[in-house]
Amino acid sequence: MQRMEQTTARGSTGGDREPGAGPPDPGLLTDGFTEADREKQRGLRRMKAVATGLLVFVAVVYALATWAKAAGAGPWAGYVAAAAEAGMVGALADWFAVTALFRHPLGVPIPHTAIIPTKKDQLGEALGDFVGENFLSERVIRDKLGSVRLAARAGAWLARPENADRVTAELATAVRGGLTVLHDADVQQVIGETITRRAEDVELSPPLGALLERTVSDGGHHKLVDFVCVKAHAWLIEHRDAVLTAIGDGAPGWTPRFVDRRVGDRVYRELLRFVTEMRDSPEHPARYALDRFLADFAQQLQHDPETRTRVERLKSELLHRPEVQELIATAWANLRAMILTAAEDENSPLRLRARDSLLSLGARLTADARLRAKIDGWVADAAVHVVSGYRKEITSLITDTVAAWDARHTSRKIELHIGRDLQFIRLNGTIIGALAGLVIHTVTRALGG
Repeated sequence: MQRMEQTTARGSTGGDREPGAGPPDPGLLTDGFTEADREKQRGLRRMKAVATGLLVFVAVVYALATWAKAAGAGPWAGYVAAAAEAGMVGALADWFAVTALFRHPLGVPIPHTAIIPTKKDQLGEALGDFVGENFLSERVIRDKLGSVRLAARAGAWLARPENADRVTAELATAVRGGLTVLHDADVQQVIGETITRRAEDVELSPPLGALLERTVSDGGHHKLVDFVCVKAHAWLIEHRDAVLTAIGDGAPGWTPRFVDRRVGDRVYRELLRFVTEMRDSPEHPARYALDRFLADFAQQLQHDPETRTRVERLKSELLHRPEVQELIATAWANLRAMILTAAEDENSPLRLRARDSLLSLGARLTADARLRAKIDGWVADAAVHVVSGYRKEITSLITDTVAAWDARHTSRKIELHIGRDLQFIRLNGTIIGALAGLVIHTVTRALGG
């Protein structure tokens, strides 16, 4: 019995950390046990001492009763000896059974002992299969989610203003945190590359030509032409001297100055008259000529290979200009600043709208049974899809984790958690064995044995 307790003591001390392992958990002691494990260890030792003490007690009783029976003390000594003998047998048998779960009894490698250390991997696989079949099946998941009534609970919770405020605040905090973690340079580079790559992958000419064709056919460009004519007329009126100077500078050097002025004045008046007539007359021939030009250009954009190639080349050059990339970067910086300002201000339109949307969603979920059923169905389908697709990975997490455990350390940890209760088996075995031995001896004597 002393060797048995020494074996138990050795199984509860010492470390099992492998060489090269990382730093120990601050909540663990140097041998891999926590303070809570230490408390369980003390309780286990007390229960072992009690069970072993009872075994020693019945052994002493058996020795004394046997001596008394041999000394002629009377029939009672036989009853006591029989009860004590059966108690010892029961105690030893249950000690062997309990000990065989965690180690070889007395260190002797008896077959089918040290079950947990030697069968650890098989137990992990069995546990993984059990979890997969009984907890990760489609029927179990749908039944569980159906009983939870997730949509109804979420709706009732979101319908309360204080909860909507809380969710809005948490979302604002998450947005601020996310934008703070992101590096502007990286985001700008990603956005720029994404926009550029997407624009280069899409041919611009056909959709642009189709848009221009619809615009011309609907007369949508007329307002733009009116606007250009008005601005051109105003510019000619305001910059008369500049126009005359430009015409005079382009005249030959041998012409007299007064001729240049007269020619320039005539050209200016004709140009002003042309623009004025075009502005005031929707039926002006120049407008019809512009309509035909735009219609022809729309067809070229859609069907002329040379025009399409030139437009694509122009698009590529434009996209890679530093000014365009800087515009993209500036757009991200402005958007980020706007979102941060809105997230930090409790009364910003963005946060108020988010809060109202959450309250509205909560009210709809509370009142609309069809919407609740639809959302519950979506959640169940999503959960079933994830579990069905990753059941093997989920169960392998259990089996791989158990397989990675040290067998001796695992056995000791399990013993700490259930070993104290198992000692009651030894106590019960001693008591029940003694009662059984007493009954058997009594029946034997009654039958004349």
